[in-house]
Amino acid sequence: MKPDNDPAPAPFGAFAPNAAQVAIIALARRSRLKRGAFRPMLSRLVNLLRAGPLDVQYQGASFRFYHQASATERGALFNPDYNLAELDFLRAHSPKGGVFVDVGANVGTYALALARHVGALGKVIAIEPHPVTLARLKFNREASGAVQVTLVAAAAGPADGELLIETDGDNLGASHIVTGQPAGNAFRVPALRLQRILEEAGVSQVDALKIDIEGFEDRVLTGFFKQAPPSLWPRAVVIEHLSRNEWLADCIADMRARGYAESGRTRSNTLLLKS
Repeated sequence: MKPDNDPAPAPFGAFAPNAAQVAIIALARRSRLKRGAFRPMLSRLVNLLRAGPLDVQYQGASFRFYHQASATERGALFNPDYNLAELDFLRAHSPKGGVFVDVGANVGTYALALARHVGALGKVIAIEPHPVTLARLKFNREASGAVQVTLVAAAAGPADGELLIETDGDNLGASHIVTGQPAGNAFRVPALRLQRILEEAGVSQVDALKIDIEGFEDRVLTGFFKQAPPSLWPRAVVIEHLSRNEWLADCIADMRARGYAESGRTRSNTLLLKS
């Protein structure tokens, strides 16, 4: 499945911002307008100047951002410090030639930034089940020349099989695993255990991992830490906690019991480091 109105045949740069769009993006990046509350308004304004995606650089990688219907892509477009604390933490604990795993990779704002950091001898495993988002991630990977990024077209889950995913509203980045009654737009995707994903990718150790799967983090991590050998446990973890009220088990408490300590916290994420 291709993204709606996907201009994939056009090479990166074909949708470079025009002069007016560049001016608005620059203004946002150096002012309070880069904050989340202002980004939808800025997105609509930029889209009025020329409809469609924008080809830009973010954290040293190349992206085609469909900012109109994706909070993640708006954030990375208008805020140069978007998720910077999390990225800096992951980079600090991912050596050159290291391994980074991105569970819920979205369009690659973490995966491609870490790919640049670990270098050509490193490895990035980017796990993304939504076919539209995956197509955008693939384009961004190719535009960035990030050959060290392996894409996994599946959802990480507690068991191998299938899961239902759906999207609420107009924010593609909020696509999530259905745990209750599905909405009309829900559809099935393959699901794989995280341990299986790593083993099939030929990974024997993980330096850092980020997981953001909209309240399904506990189902993936609890089983992984119970079943996987400690050699596969990542040293550094960034886990989104905004939807922890949907967890069936406190996976952060479980990680603490396994030797992880909280190293920091942002509005959206908890940063954990294994001693």
